[in-house]
Amino acid sequence: MVAPVIFSRADHPISRTLIDDDALKVLYRLRKFNHAAYLVGGGVRDLLLQRHPKDFDIGTSAHPHEVKRIFRNCWIIGRRFRLAHVKFGQKTIEVATFRKQVPLDENASLPSRDTKETEKQRSDDTNLTRQPIRRDNTFGTPEEDAFRRDFTINALFYDISTFAIIDYVGGMQDLQNKLLRCIGDPRERFVEDPVRMLRAVAFAARLDFRVDTPIRDAIKHHHGEIKNASPARLVEELYKLLRSGVSTKTFKTLSKNGLLEHIAPEVEHRKSMRLWRSLDALDSYRCRFTSSPESLTNAVLLGSLMTPVQTLDLTPPRRDDRSVGLTLGDLPLARKDVDRLRRALVLQPRLTDPNLPARAVKGILTRPSFPDALTWLTIHGKNPDAVKHWQELAAKGPRPRPPKKRRRRRLRGPRAVSTNE
Repeated sequence: MVAPVIFSRADHPISRTLIDDDALKVLYRLRKFNHAAYLVGGGVRDLLLQRHPKDFDIGTSAHPHEVKRIFRNCWIIGRRFRLAHVKFGQKTIEVATFRKQVPLDENASLPSRDTKETEKQRSDDTNLTRQPIRRDNTFGTPEEDAFRRDFTINALFYDISTFAIIDYVGGMQDLQNKLLRCIGDPRERFVEDPVRMLRAVAFAARLDFRVDTPIRDAIKHHHGEIKNASPARLVEELYKLLRSGVSTKTFKTLSKNGLLEHIAPEVEHRKSMRLWRSLDALDSYRCRFTSSPESLTNAVLLGSLMTPVQTLDLTPPRRDDRSVGLTLGDLPLARKDVDRLRRALVLQPRLTDPNLPARAVKGILTRPSFPDALTWLTIHGKNPDAVKHWQELAAKGPRPRPPKKRRRRRLRGPRAVSTNE
């Protein structure tokens, strides 16, 4: 057992007034029912760096079904990693039970996604004993939970009862030194969860931290492991990178380290100054806000990355056409996001037309695609007068109609045969 370093309230800048009120409600209520509960992860890290956290996550000794009994506004999600989501309107407080490292024999018995290339690469490294994590519902203690996390700066706990920071892994020292360091052997950590390589690049770019040498070496030798990551998680992480405000720096580093080739070969093979200018414009827009604005939808983010390297057909697809319209390696792009991007691009010539009739202006303002189109014009249009004009019209005019929901056709069974003759 490792004794943690305790930093009292006088030794750190975190105050309860900086923590979201609903997160405090969850913390206090869990403690009321005699469960340990701490603020954990990125929320603690960002508060210590005096940044605005995008969300607040909670670690607790309560199991997911116990959290659900305490909070009526709670939903349990996930299969590989079961989490409790406590809802407050549109806001979600994520509550995770303390975990411990998955036993080797239990993890090895589950089906693998490994390719022949990564199996050979891993077998060549005789020091590696871990396998990709395919189940992570083995509950543990706060100490075990800290040591199974990815980086030291993400393994700090804030205790609401004593206002102290609990540090098992030296994360406070690394924050002061602006150093990104893995907990344990980076090679094993990246084999367990290849998405951690993306997160390492993203944290270094967003926080302007130095990357520990073992992390750089591990990414260099094991970047092929990223093929074993869940495609859905990779899509989610790519959108996070694009929302970070430092997407240009991040994607250049991904390309340099060989990760972009495996995730998005279309971007890697066709990258040019046009791509970097597009991402620069996206970053410039994002940096106007303290946190990612709702206007940065997946459609706008996807277009900022893909339109410089691929041509999107703007004609509406036929109903029987199952193709998405854009390809990003083997990643599953949502057709609805590509359709939203297509509609936003179709509107661009009309938004820059100074002779548009008043009736057409009203029709554009009420279109569901107008917010995305205006955001695209703001980021990539290079026409500030048109942006200002449409922003003024949007402030005075009618609100866009919500998109229509398609009604599913009921499947009718065969008609009952009448027995009356």
